[in-house]
Amino acid sequence: MCEYCGCQSVTAIEELTREHDEVVGMIAEVRTAHAAGDVELMADLARRIATVLEPHTAVEEEGLFPLMADDFPDHVAALKDEHRRVEAVLGAAATGIPADSGWPDELIVTLEVLREHILKEQDGVFPAALTTLGGTDWDAVDAVRARVGIRLPA
Repeated sequence: MCEYCGCQSVTAIEELTREHDEVVGMIAEVRTAHAAGDVELMADLARRIATVLEPHTAVEEEGLFPLMADDFPDHVAALKDEHRRVEAVLGAAATGIPADSGWPDELIVTLEVLREHILKEQDGVFPAALTTLGGTDWDAVDAVRARVGIRLPA
């Protein structure tokens, strides 16, 4: 987590970062499960990651990104595309172990994309938001959070 710009002082960014940290920890667990050949655990962890990312993505896509899209249209579009890719691969495990024998490797590749995605947000989007958004903008982001909540896995 970055702490150089002060963006962690904004509640919305602090919450998004906390979710990122939770996901990064689970990514490490997925890698360990993959190395052990434990596809069942990988699928369980994919569902847990999806649980965290569902409200997280809503806060970004319904709250933060629309406020930044005019200034950073290509960046926001790329981040949204990455969300769709991650959702598709995690979603394959929504009801159990995916039948596709290539899914475990695809998950590993996709979680690397997610890890890079998180760095783009924490090192680019969040500091940029701190400098470009005002109080009413953050109120709009907070309103999305209030509607969708925070879900951390058990």
